[in-house]
Parts: sequence; C-alpha cells; structure tokens
Amino acid sequence: MQQAELDTLKAAILSHFPDLAGSSFSLLTQGWDSIAVDVDDRLIFKFPRNENAEKSLIREVSLLNVIRPATDMPVPDIQLIADARIFSRHRKLKGSYLETSHYARLPVEAREDLALRLARFYVDLHGLDLERMRAAGAGPVEAWAKPDEVRDKVLPLLSGELQRQASQIIASWTELPPDPYGETYGFFDGHGWNMAFDHEANRLSGIYDFADSGFGPLHRDFIYSNFISPDLTERIVSHYEALSGCALERKRIEVLTGAHRLWEMAEAVNDPSQMPLMIDHFACWAAMCIDPADHHAPNRD
Repeated sequence: MQQAELDTLKAAILSHFPDLAGSSFSLLTQGWDSIAVDVDDRLIFKFPRNENAEKSLIREVSLLNVIRPATDMPVPDIQLIADARIFSRHRKLKGSYLETSHYARLPVEAREDLALRLARFYVDLHGLDLERMRAAGAGPVEAWAKPDEVRDKVLPLLSGELQRQASQIIASWTELPPDPYGETYGFFDGHGWNMAFDHEANRLSGIYDFADSGFGPLHRDFIYSNFISPDLTERIVSHYEALSGCALERKRIEVLTGAHRLWEMAEAVNDPSQMPLMIDHFACWAAMCIDPADHHAPNRD
C-alpha cells in the first residue's frame, strides 16, 4: 500500500522535477497534516492530506517568508508547486529528531549551545511585529479546553498518585492569572520532533513545521521543550531572560506543561487506543514534577 502511494507521489514530483529521475525516494508518513517524501536525504516534498492541511501549508510558506530573514535559526525555504494536488519542496535541514535519550547523552557545552540558540530563536520570534504576522496569515494558536472540562474528562481515567497529581495541576492551572506579558507571535511547537539535530556534531541544524505557530500567551511557548527535558527548558529560560530582559515565571511554565499533558489526554478520551500513551506521557511528566505548586529548577550542572 505504501509503495503504491510512494509511486503516485514520485510521479507527481518527477512531472515537475525530471532531473530527480535517478534519485532515491522514501516515504515519511509520521506527519499529522502532510505525507512527505525524502529525496536523496537532501530534499523534502510535502503533500497535504486534506484541504485544511493544504491551507495550512500555504499559510506556513507565507509566515516563513517573514520569519526567515528575522532569525539566524535555519528554517525551511519552502517552494509551493501548483498542481492538481498542491505540494511543496524544500532543502532538508541536516539532522534528525532530538529526544530525551539523546539529550541525556549531550555534554554540558552542547546543552548550553542548544539552549542559547533556542533562546535567541524565541527572542527573534517574539520580537516580530504582530500586525505584520497577522497580515502573513498568523492567527490564534489552538485553544485548550477549560480546566473544569479537562478535570471531568481525565480524573476518572487516573487513580492513586497520578490522580492526585492531576488534581493538583488542574487546581494550579485554574488559579493562574493572565500571562504578565500578554500574547505574542511564537512557535508553540518547540519539541524535539520539530528539530533537525546533527547528532554527529551535537548541534542544532534548524527548526521546521511552523503550521501550528501563531498568537498565544508568551509563557506557553516555553513548555514544549519539556518534552525533551526540564533541564533544557531551564537553560532556555535563563538565556532568554538574559537576552530579552524579561523575567519569566518558571512555576507558570511548569503548571502549563502539566495542563498541556492533561488537555491532550482529554482530547483523546474518545480514542481508547491513544489513552495508554497519553497516560504514560502524563506519568513521565508527573515523575519529574513532584509538586507544581513548589517549583524546583533542574540542576544546570
């Protein structure tokens, strides 16, 4: 089945780029919005799965045209190809995902370099003019369900210590006042599956997938690196504060991370096949976050 799909997509690519006829094509199916084809480990072609994904891709290209010259962080330079089925082409950023196990093996110098580069990237994005980004197609980031709704859906799925942890996080989330820095344009998807990390050089090669970027509370932009490690988030936050002059609330970032895990669980409540994974994700975070009302910063050494 996948081979037939790859053959179809390959034919679409070659109809516009016949010079790639002798290249190696491989299918990448992990994306939610698009199916991608890797050509020679050098080029990426993305094919939207549906009409909404197509609109998202067109918007992403417009946003990146503003973002690219505004940051030193390498991001995709995407070319849209008009066809019966719109698709895109961009040069592949060198590297692969950065996951928790990879980060745990990085020396301190590499961790600091990664955090500093990400902090600069966030400073660059948060400094973009909001009206210009709105004109480029940016809109509000996806809204989370209200704490009460999340509580009603997820607490019956948990028991014992995990249920206590969830109740405590939701209580802290409910009590959070508005973000002191208001809303900003940000990435809001900065986990390791959107990073091209060169594992040989121990260096970040770039960031991709801006489809979920948009306007949202500034602190929320810092929660996604917790998918990799709280240590990385602490380093990013410290560098961001030094670069921007903004003092960030670590407790807020911690609570929002837990709230995000629980919101994702609530969203998957009608998909039993996803629930063990969602509970495991929350359990992993709960193990690192003993008490969301009492922040303990990770050891930076």
